[in-house]
Amino acid sequence: MTISMYAASIPALKQGLAALDKILTKAETHATEKKIDPNALLQARLFPDMFALARQVQLTSDFAKGIAARLAGVENPSYADTETTFVELHERIAKTLAFIDTVPAAKIDGSEGREIVLMPGTPRERKLDGQSYLVNYALPQFYFHLTTAYALLRHNGIEIGKRDFLNAA
Repeated sequence: MTISMYAASIPALKQGLAALDKILTKAETHATEKKIDPNALLQARLFPDMFALARQVQLTSDFAKGIAARLAGVENPSYADTETTFVELHERIAKTLAFIDTVPAAKIDGSEGREIVLMPGTPRERKLDGQSYLVNYALPQFYFHLTTAYALLRHNGIEIGKRDFLNAA
């Protein structure tokens, strides 16, 4: 049995982004109830050389929209990365989900062999076929940043667990 490129990507991206949106809401509620400055959570890091929570959310969004755009062969929207509040991060996730919803399955299915060029024209240029891009590069990147955002919140006392990460009912 085979799985389509759309089925292997878009549902997982949408599930992960929805889960991220919900755990950010839990973080907001936690900050309000505990009288914590929201910025303390938004700028939290697991280690000084790692990105803060807000940047982890931006990168999760970037990989999600990039996967959909590159596999479909459409323009990857550029976002300014200026979000500094929970409200703005929620808006970014909503904007990312709205973009993903505009990409038809027919444009993604069959992209296994499509050439994906990362960082074109730079010394770090990398060419992958669509399947290798999705399975070996893009989805691991998406889940890395999603997991790091989850870990930052959990480390800072937000009461979330595996069901939240999986966006389970």
